Amino acid sequence: MQKNPTYTSLVAVGDSFTEGMSDLLPDGSYRGWADLLAARMAARAPGFRYANLAVRGKLIGQIVDEQVDTAAAMGADVITLVGGLNDTLRPKCDMGRVRGLLTEAVEKLAPSCEQLVLMRSPGRQGPVLERFRPRMEELFTCVDELAARHGAVVVDLYGAPSLSDPRLWDVDRLHLTADGHRRVAEAVWQALGHEPEDADWRTPPPVTAPPAWVARRTADVRFARQYLLPWIGRRLTGRSSGDGRPAKRPELLPYEGPAA
Repeated sequence: MQKNPTYTSLVAVGDSFTEGMSDLLPDGSYRGWADLLAARMAARAPGFRYANLAVRGKLIGQIVDEQVDTAAAMGADVITLVGGLNDTLRPKCDMGRVRGLLTEAVEKLAPSCEQLVLMRSPGRQGPVLERFRPRMEELFTCVDELAARHGAVVVDLYGAPSLSDPRLWDVDRLHLTADGHRRVAEAVWQALGHEPEDADWRTPPPVTAPPAWVARRTADVRFARQYLLPWIGRRLTGRSSGDGRPAKRPELLPYEGPAA
């Protein structure tokens, strides 16, 4: 890997993780790790261009159908691809199909850019991760194999202690906080060959006293009512939180940086 490279363009492909949920800005939009990474890259390259095709809730088949060809045609220096995790959380998941679609995406994207970036997605500690861990690890094995075959960089977020810490996850327990997204941006920044700006991004926040039992149960009830039940309802009806939503930043245009 070249040290401190200068890239002139970035295209991000994926789902809610790459869209930036839950790094909420005052205007109601989301920032996220990809925007933060683009801002760092733009500071090194005048005229730097950035596109973010990610849409929340997308499965790997939708990412391939709706984003991959568009991203490949943009001819960016760097493309990031994160997808398939939403599939692993579905009750009925054909991992053979997921692996095949991810392979198709990588085979299209790798030749179209100077550097393809893949990720082993982060996982929050808790019973949900334990239930779906075998599928996730099968997905990540595929990611590693594809990266080795096509010269892609793999950013191992799954193995980072900080990103499994529940305190870096939003109340919906599905998306990272602003601090979590900042750490992901740092991880990708370093994986691309840049000098660390936060050498301790893998280290969890300082230990704090756990919430009282009543507070934890109250949070569990709120989570179930506001997030879990609607999520189950969408699964049962075949709907997605991303239905009808456009890509976050559909064109490869000059980028000055995310809002504060």
